Amino acid sequence: MLKEFKQFLLRGNVVDLAVGVVVGAAFGTVVSALVADLLTPFIAAIARVPDFGDLSFTLNGSKFMYGHLINALISFVLVAGAVFFFVVKPMNLLVERSHKEPPADPTTKKCPECLSEIPLDAKRCMHCTQPVA
Repeated sequence: MLKEFKQFLLRGNVVDLAVGVVVGAAFGTVVSALVADLLTPFIAAIARVPDFGDLSFTLNGSKFMYGHLINALISFVLVAGAVFFFVVKPMNLLVERSHKEPPADPTTKKCPECLSEIPLDAKRCMHCTQPVA
């Protein structure tokens, strides 16, 4: 039973998943810091409102704190934008550059006499009627 458990733990999928979770958590911290320390203060400087958390209204004695919702929405949009522009777009460019399609096999050849394009299987040029080897 211990041998099977050891095999399970050392399988590639489990190790890859563990590494992915750890790197994902670290990346989440970096993105959160980027949003909290750079992007949110930048927007606050433009909007001249550093925090929307205090915005609320009262209805029949119940206090609705819609400012927290606005903060959460702004944070979500900033995180999504940061991930898109700093991770997804660069990765798409790298993948696009690395996956160039090989050139297609030629379907024509040049006639040695008149230099016109003729099919590969042609035995005679259709333009000048010269035999083609």
